[in-house]
Amino acid sequence: MFEALTERLTGVFDRLSGRGALSDADVEAALREVRVALLEADVALPVVKDFIAKVKTEAVGEAVVKAVKPSQQVIKIVHDALVDMLGGSGPPEQLRIQGEPPNVIMMAGLQGSGKTTTSAKIALRLTKTDKKRVLMASLDTRRPAAMEQLSTLGKSIGVDVLPIVAGQPPAEIAKRALSAARLSGHDVLILDTAGRTSIDEEMMAEAAAIAAIAKPGEVLLVADSLTGQDAVETARRFHERLPLTGLALTRADGDGRGGAALSMRAVTGLPIKFLGVSERPDGLELFDARRVAGRILGQGDIVGLVEKATEQVDRDEAEKLAKKMAKGRFDFDDMEKQLQQLIQIGGLKGVMGMLPGVQKLKGQISDAQLDDSQVRRQIGIIRSMTKAERTKPDLINGRRRARIARGAGVEVVEVNRLLKLHRNMGDMAKAMGKGKMPFGMGGRGGMPSPEALKQLGSGRLPPGINQAGALPGLPNGLPGLPGSNKKS
Repeated sequence: MFEALTERLTGVFDRLSGRGALSDADVEAALREVRVALLEADVALPVVKDFIAKVKTEAVGEAVVKAVKPSQQVIKIVHDALVDMLGGSGPPEQLRIQGEPPNVIMMAGLQGSGKTTTSAKIALRLTKTDKKRVLMASLDTRRPAAMEQLSTLGKSIGVDVLPIVAGQPPAEIAKRALSAARLSGHDVLILDTAGRTSIDEEMMAEAAAIAAIAKPGEVLLVADSLTGQDAVETARRFHERLPLTGLALTRADGDGRGGAALSMRAVTGLPIKFLGVSERPDGLELFDARRVAGRILGQGDIVGLVEKATEQVDRDEAEKLAKKMAKGRFDFDDMEKQLQQLIQIGGLKGVMGMLPGVQKLKGQISDAQLDDSQVRRQIGIIRSMTKAERTKPDLINGRRRARIARGAGVEVVEVNRLLKLHRNMGDMAKAMGKGKMPFGMGGRGGMPSPEALKQLGSGRLPPGINQAGALPGLPNGLPGLPGSNKKS
């Protein structure tokens, strides 16, 4: 999300940073480019006008013109304005589930916006993170198999779903769900309401009636971020008829512009509470205005990366691997686990998008053809090895390499590249075993050191990414980046 906007704004600020002092004309020219960038990102025109006016008031004046590094001050002003536009510098908005149980969350939105999937994602998050007992109920009696879809999702994530009673109207289902939640001691009840292909009076009346019966503490509008300005109009019209308390944007990973997120918060005044970032049950992020603003301006989101790693990485496995690496041992079984963890925390694109300064490396990364398909191909190569070859890589001679390549459906050169990457990772393990911390391995868990982040922010690829295809310093010491497809 915001990829196109990030690219444009990074270019604007790079040009500013090359100047020692800024004139009013320099700031005006930069703000014109920022205005165009926001409009191209599909941000609503009134929102853009207010944003530029606010930034201009702060950015034009003696305080900036005479600043030691005025370009950095302008960037900070834009950053602060973005944070305000997205919801302020406070902590992320939490769900209102602290009252007498069952606390009701009502999901609203158009058909196809992702209400049912988002209901399941929120239920999973409440179950795993907040340790709540959750009951889900589908009130969508019109869309074919809508109730069955929620029931299937509930089984897949281990969350209770209200049994289906054929022919029961939505209002009666809501009453039955409330009664069932009270009797069974559930903390939270999620009501997945029906949607339409467009807003109509019948749909709004039905949703209002359900809200009157259930008295939800949360009424979340689920909107597809790919719909752009249509999503803003949808939010406005729903807000006129329902007591909305927040927004959840789906398919945020598929929108390179992000204008819907920037506009909906400003137009409705409602907080964005969640971003749907994948189709996976755990593909849901709390919306944090400060961190999103940082991503937009190419500053990365290391906190978000650490959180993802913490959620996905098995602590016991990590401890075992740490002890093994401390003894200088690292085999292909260990490497496969590391590559699997990379995919679990978002893949190459997801991880690198959260590192500071990576936007400047976009061209180099593209030339190196780094993507998740290479990670999966490398896992396939490892799985084509025998058990002995995995634990004793030195056994792999020319004949075995040819057999492994045939088994994985790749060229021998890719097997050679994987072996080289394994040797590099093995060298890192040996260095750790001797008490030497290689580039980027800062402290327990292997998160990037300040020196590593500084180098990333300078717009240069760290040592090893061009030659060995490895980027040290990802969570749990994961080098993780496969080599280029290009033959050396």
